[in-house]
Amino acid sequence: MSIHISAKPGEIAADLLLPGDPLRAKFIAETFFESPKLVNEIRGMYCFTGSYRGKPISVMGSGMGQPSLSIYVNELFRDYNVQRVIRVGSCGSIQPKVKVRDLILAAGACSTGNMNRRRFQGMDFAPVSDFGLLRQAHDLATAGSTPVHVGNVLATDSFYEPDADGWKMWATYQVLAIEMESAELLTLAAQFDRRALSILTVSDSLVDPSTDALQDRERGFRAMAELALNTLAF
Repeated sequence: MSIHISAKPGEIAADLLLPGDPLRAKFIAETFFESPKLVNEIRGMYCFTGSYRGKPISVMGSGMGQPSLSIYVNELFRDYNVQRVIRVGSCGSIQPKVKVRDLILAAGACSTGNMNRRRFQGMDFAPVSDFGLLRQAHDLATAGSTPVHVGNVLATDSFYEPDADGWKMWATYQVLAIEMESAELLTLAAQFDRRALSILTVSDSLVDPSTDALQDRERGFRAMAELALNTLAF
């Protein structure tokens, strides 16, 4: 076990899904896993291990924001030897072409946070997703009916930004959407030489605030979870 995860050695699979909400981790395990077992519930951050299509797999919540995710992913990589992680989360579109309920495969992640500036002593690092996972997810997604986009996202540390129009600068540089965790996940994957991808469901749009899926986000979340699981099943 580690400081924040009580699972015993071997109780967490090498492949893992990482939603922000621990209740979504519970939903994934109970909906898709064969014989799910709860292996962590410290601070209510559920982690379940089971199998999907005969393959051992785990799912664990990360909490909201990069600092929270960083705690769990550091320990998952360092103490439990997790090899492949797919974040499954929600985001807000900042491009007209990216509609509510669309899927985004984050090829890379910008950040407004300070974690990488501290790591790299004020210099910039460009965290990117694993290409093999990205390609596999894209092939599976384009074979389905849900629109999918590939590109850059922005991981922000502030959900309630004081500058209501600050997102427009990022949109100018073709960033697709805003969320809160991907940059740290992809950076840690690079540090530990692991494979990671971020798959996001668009739950609302800053371009068109009149359209949002906040009351119907679970339908899109289920499709995203299936895509992530099928990506890891190969």
